[in-house]
Amino acid sequence: MVFTLPGFGEIVAGDNLGALILEAAQSRLVDGDILAVTSKIVSKAEGRQRAATDREQAITDETVRVVATRAHPGGVTRIVENRQGLIMAAAGVDTSNAPDGIVLLLPIDPDASARALCTALRARTGLRLGVIITDTAGRAWREGQTDIAIGAAGLAVLDDLRGTADTSGRQLDVTVAAVADEIAGAADLIKGKTSGNPVAVVRGLGHLVGALTLAGASALQRPSENDMFRLGTNEAYAEGFAAGRAAALSEDTAE
Repeated sequence: MVFTLPGFGEIVAGDNLGALILEAAQSRLVDGDILAVTSKIVSKAEGRQRAATDREQAITDETVRVVATRAHPGGVTRIVENRQGLIMAAAGVDTSNAPDGIVLLLPIDPDASARALCTALRARTGLRLGVIITDTAGRAWREGQTDIAIGAAGLAVLDDLRGTADTSGRQLDVTVAAVADEIAGAADLIKGKTSGNPVAVVRGLGHLVGALTLAGASALQRPSENDMFRLGTNEAYAEGFAAGRAAALSEDTAE
């Protein structure tokens, strides 16, 4: 079961999200609920915004590594690894659902933001709750976008099924379900992009809810050394060409 919590107005820096969520929930939360919270309201509450005239510089400032670039009639799309370790277009810098003249940056530490919110909600309600902070992202090899979990607290973000058997009795050797991302995607179907409902409650997955010490959403990020496609085509070609040229120059020098 998934439902939204309506009644949120414009969020501004310094707002108490925990109090606003509980006011919107009106005692409807139950033990084991998972709250999917749009990253934009977390960013707004944490003051993670800057003037829209600085959007390109904001993208540069949030970038740790350029993965791929592609020119298009409207400019250049940059796929980058941002300071949160996420591979995203424009480093997650966004103008949608932001006040005029403002761009929003992702929370500095989405897992820490989720943990603080989850801690506050548990303390106020006495319930065993989980929190996911969601954001929209594209996916390699797939058209369109979906929401993913960029921050999480109080729930298992991965469901490791390795070593268990499928319905035919065959052992599963590689299956690890990204349940936090699946929850984020399901919640986005209900929240929508333009409805003004930034928080959804996912009910019925209480078996995933646990200690606040469980790994956050950063556990979903594949280490660069294990990424078979860590660069775009042009970037990989340029890197290989540079390496080959350096090797050739080294051989010439040795001779």
